[in-house]
Amino acid sequence: MRSDVAKKGIPAAPNRSLFYALGYTKEELERPLIGVVCSYNEIVPGHMNLDKIAEAVKAGVRAAGGTPIEFPAIAVCDGIAMGHIGMKYSLVTRDLIADSTEAMAMAHQFDGLVMIPNCDKNVPGLLMAAARVNVPTIFCSGGPMLAGRLESGRRTCLSHMFEAVGAYYAGKLDEQGVEEYENHACPTCGSCSGMYTANSMNCLTEAIGMGLRGNGTIPAVWSARLRLAKHAGMKIMELVEKDIRPRDIMTEAAFHNAETVDMALGCSTNTMLHLPAIAHECGIELDLDMSNDISSKTPNLCHLAPAGETYMEDLEQAGGVYAVMSELAKKGLLDTSVMTVTGKTMAENLAGVVNRDPETIRPIDHPYSQDGGIAVLKGNLAPEGCVVKRSAVAPEMMSHQGPARVFDSEEDAIPAIYAGKIVAGDVVVIRYEGPKGGPGMREMLNPTSAIVGMGLGESVALITDGRFSGATRGAAIGHVCPEAAQGGPIALIEDGDLISIDIPTNTITLKVDEATLAARKAAWVCPEPKVKTGYLARYAKQVTSAARGAVLE
Repeated sequence: MRSDVAKKGIPAAPNRSLFYALGYTKEELERPLIGVVCSYNEIVPGHMNLDKIAEAVKAGVRAAGGTPIEFPAIAVCDGIAMGHIGMKYSLVTRDLIADSTEAMAMAHQFDGLVMIPNCDKNVPGLLMAAARVNVPTIFCSGGPMLAGRLESGRRTCLSHMFEAVGAYYAGKLDEQGVEEYENHACPTCGSCSGMYTANSMNCLTEAIGMGLRGNGTIPAVWSARLRLAKHAGMKIMELVEKDIRPRDIMTEAAFHNAETVDMALGCSTNTMLHLPAIAHECGIELDLDMSNDISSKTPNLCHLAPAGETYMEDLEQAGGVYAVMSELAKKGLLDTSVMTVTGKTMAENLAGVVNRDPETIRPIDHPYSQDGGIAVLKGNLAPEGCVVKRSAVAPEMMSHQGPARVFDSEEDAIPAIYAGKIVAGDVVVIRYEGPKGGPGMREMLNPTSAIVGMGLGESVALITDGRFSGATRGAAIGHVCPEAAQGGPIALIEDGDLISIDIPTNTITLKVDEATLAARKAAWVCPEPKVKTGYLARYAKQVTSAARGAVLE
């Protein structure tokens, strides 16, 4: 066993003495040691239940003959961090999580790992660590939140909550109305109930083969989630015995499968950052152009919130991610020969799977659209690309041209939107919010929600070198590369410049002639860094373009 170096023979006697200090017995040390990476904390609603998940995982490990040993991973609640400096510390935790988990796993030579994540950067961070360490690993996430319900009976969620604030400033909702959303939008523990980033990544963990069926969709408060955790604990022992490792599972074909499922589900645009970063750890390079190729062949089958009125519990009842994959497999859109943590191929996993709700999961021959849920746009404004959640854009905004309204930070943009200074037809530009310029590439859920709440969601576009929450809807175009802090074209835009967006043709154009842009470029001076000390300053020096997944060098 891999752990023998820390527990067998006379040279390991000092190591064993420390295990005995922890209360482990000789009999326990003779079994495989399984690291249980638990992201429990008391600040993230999606993580407040993970101590229960960890106990269930450990019960499964013991039942199958292993010795579970728990250690922690951090996680940020993006919703609580939203709208202030805290959001600069969201994306950057992905690499902290990967680094610290790698350190713990390598230092203690576990024979296998069970990862227990749930929210936005926690899932990809642990997938990155799994790829680096490359010992048998399985994921068991904490599960999604149930949708809320207003007094009217309408179901609701966090994205409605953010939009309610915009409606308040537009005079469409009073303080009591805001309070009703406040009290009902997030009714249980779990990752927020729409197809936001956390649920997107937990679903794609199934699609890439690293989680058991239901990992992404069984609600956090259902007892089925505890049974899933026990099965994950049992299954890791089989993976250790068969020596099935993450890089045996996370192959190039598996990443293509994940991107295909991404397009069918209509996942968060943040997957365009995370999948390349995870692949990079596997020695595989994914580029944005490939995403458009996959999207052009992949019908969009789901319109979960914020794109529609269905939620994660509806997707679970319909058959979950496996039912989506089964529809895609009918047209040969997936490589079903790939290995998974079940110890079986995807084809074996999908045998007998049925789509139980053709409204929640459209049949492959009756999709919402023939193209996938995400589009990558390119043009002189974004030579390296930018990303939009096409499935959440109103039809009238699929093609749009309007004057730029330019802001150098989110804090500058929000008051202007709430003050009614943004009007129908405008293109709001928020820059110097990229990985380097932020630093940390904040999510722009507050300004996008403000635009929708003010009644401008079908007439105003927003462009940024920052990124978006999965809860964002509308013509919200992020990840503009190169970013402003690198002197990209987004840094050269001036108020009133015409910007043309054409999502069907995957293009975005700044309607300014090349000579004028060259003159602006010559006069451009990079602003002083917003943060000059601490982790964020180090991160800004090491982080690469969002087009590469914002990986560190």
